[in-house]
Amino acid sequence: MNFLADENVDRQIVDHLRQDGPHVWYVAEMEPGISDEAVLDLANREEALLLTADKDFGELIFRLRRLAPGVVLIRLAGLSPTTKAEIVASAINKHTTELQRAFAVITPGGIRIRRWSV
Repeated sequence: MNFLADENVDRQIVDHLRQDGPHVWYVAEMEPGISDEAVLDLANREEALLLTADKDFGELIFRLRRLAPGVVLIRLAGLSPTTKAEIVASAINKHTTELQRAFAVITPGGIRIRRWSV
């Protein structure tokens, strides 16, 4: 599975995922400041699971019915970047197949996954 990390995702998360082997595009390295719609278009074009800390993607997916290979919303405020990276990598490793065509929220208490149909 490939990933697209929005620019608001900690670099440590990107680095940790890259160590595990999948390809990870990082908006901060590519085109910082692009719109959420452009980020979602890029995720679709690359067939990559989108990692973000931006709640606006929930509106794009559920209210505006935009398609995506999957979205993982990272809600780990107050934790160190290293701890965030470990939690995100662990959640992705445990739930890889469930994350496709789904909107997942990772919090300190666990992960919630909501699948959508087309």
